[in-house]
Amino acid sequence: MAAFARDVFINCPFDPAYRVMFRAIVFAITRSGFRARCALEVDDSSQNRWSLISDIVDQCRYGVHDISRTELDGDPPLPRFNMPLELGLFLGAKRFGDQIQKRKRCLVLDKERYRYQRFISDLAGQDIHGHGNDPTVCIEVVATWLRVQSRSKTVPGGRAMAREFEAFELALPQLCAGLQLEIDEMTFGDLTSLASEYIAAAL
Repeated sequence: MAAFARDVFINCPFDPAYRVMFRAIVFAITRSGFRARCALEVDDSSQNRWSLISDIVDQCRYGVHDISRTELDGDPPLPRFNMPLELGLFLGAKRFGDQIQKRKRCLVLDKERYRYQRFISDLAGQDIHGHGNDPTVCIEVVATWLRVQSRSKTVPGGRAMAREFEAFELALPQLCAGLQLEIDEMTFGDLTSLASEYIAAAL
């Protein structure tokens, strides 16, 4: 129960182009005193991916969902709907789950605040936040939302946290070198550990 109250499910793209945004979200969650969770935390070919995601969603009170990647991809070109699907799973758990699941809260992100109305209009009425594909804006939005959820006076404002993240990004090559890693070799576990250790030491 204690873990449920502090765990945040991240539902976002995992491709290289999104990597800095992903690190910004993980940093904001960690800096705000929560624990970041996502499908990348387990690498087990024997486990069904949907079951894994469902288990993580079940264990998290909070969710950060970025539905910005719905562009056509591949041949033939088709949209990518993993993120909207996982958002639906999270909302379904809140709607149809037990009293614990009904306590879920989520933040929904997109490139533009109202763009979602063109491809997932059933979300009309939800408070969607735009980030403009800018990690600084993204971390400000996530940090502000988490500060509201935590009601903690020790969690800094979004702009201050964005500056802290910039310093973390500058330190990241050296932090990775200490583990004999390149930045693009980091696992999700590496990232969360490095962020936690950096925050504890530097802040």
